[in-house]
Parts: sequence; structure tokens; C-alpha cells
Amino acid sequence: MKSRAHLFISGMVQGVFFRYTTKSEADRLGLKGWVKNLMDAGVEVIIEGEKGDVEKLVAWCHVGPPGAIVRSVDCEWGDFTGEYSFFSIKY
Repeated sequence: MKSRAHLFISGMVQGVFFRYTTKSEADRLGLKGWVKNLMDAGVEVIIEGEKGDVEKLVAWCHVGPPGAIVRSVDCEWGDFTGEYSFFSIKY
């Protein structure tokens, strides 16, 4: 079953390669969507793919890469749209 998650991540999540490593994890899991830094020093992520793999990346985002300090992850689950062809870093 395919699924979609929309995340807002706060903490020390910029300047620690959070976007790059999120993309690497998403690519490894075969997921689609995007990740971007926010003006409030947080990170936003949209993930689509097989539900189990989406859940794995959501769980990974609760920890992040070495050097990150994740304070909170707000996750909204939604219906799979299939609108993405790959996982990208937005600037």
C-alpha cells in the first residue's frame, strides 16, 4: 500500500547535512518527494512511497544525521498522489 507523509522537523537540523542525508535515505528506500530548509530553522519533508518504507524514513527523521538534535517532528499522513518522479532537495 502506498502512502504519503508531510513532516515539519524542529531542533538543530540545519547546517548538519539534514537535507542531504534525508535524500540519501529516501533514495536508498526508493521513496519520492522533497526536503527543504525553512526560514524558522526547521526542515520540511514530503515523502511518498510504500507505507513501510515511508514509516522507516519518518522514524529516521526523528533522529536525523550525526550532529542533528531533533526536538520535534510533526507528521501529517495523507493519501498517495504519485506527483513526484524522484526525491529532491529544494532550495
